[in-house]
Parts: sequence; C-alpha cells; structure tokens
Amino acid sequence: MIKNNTMNNESPARNIIGNGTIIKGEIESNGDIRIDGKVVGTLKSTGKIVLGQNGVIEGDVYCKQADLSGHVKGKLIVDELTSMKSTSNIEGELTTKQLYIEIGAKFNGKCEMSNTEAPKAEGKK
Repeated sequence: MIKNNTMNNESPARNIIGNGTIIKGEIESNGDIRIDGKVVGTLKSTGKIVLGQNGVIEGDVYCKQADLSGHVKGKLIVDELTSMKSTSNIEGELTTKQLYIEIGAKFNGKCEMSNTEAPKAEGKK
C-alpha cells in the first residue's frame, strides 16, 4: 500500500504514475494523482484524479474530482465533478455530483447522479 502523508503546514503533493508504470494495490493521497500508466487496485484521493489518454485503471476510485481521458474498468465515486474526455472509455459504475461528457467518450455501465456528497475519499491524516 502506498500512502502520501503531509504535515499540516505543507501543501498536498501532486503524484504522477508515468507511462509504462504498473502499480498493483491501494493508493491513498491527500493530493492530486495523475495516471499515465496502469493501476490495478483501489485509488483514494481527497483531491483530483487525472487519467491520461494512455492511462488505465482497473479497480475502484474514490476522489473529489475526476478528469478522465483513458480507460477505467471498475467503480468510480466522485464527490464533485467527473469529466469524460473524447478519448475516455469507462466501464462500470459511476456516482458523481456533476458530469461532463465530450462527444466521442465511451461509457458502458450505471451512472447515479447525487445531489448530496458521495462517500468521502478520506486520505491519511
């Protein structure tokens, strides 16, 4: 399990999983996460998750915001805005407060729009 802990006076880290990198397991962060590689497992972020065009997530995602350009297979629970770019391919369940979908984006699954906050993506304090 990979955890990102920050002190109270530090700003949350920005994490990058680069192209060609494969991570299996659970990732928790109080900062934003950008994925251009592959993650198999669970991602939890109190910030934003950005999935690059070549990025792949197989598993569950819990975050404040999601900006998706790659492939996701699993469950997404997003507290605020989910943005699906034209190159995105999403398979699974999505719970979000707001949804933006560009022409060309692919979504196969179940979507639930929530007026209340989704379960919090709590990072380690």
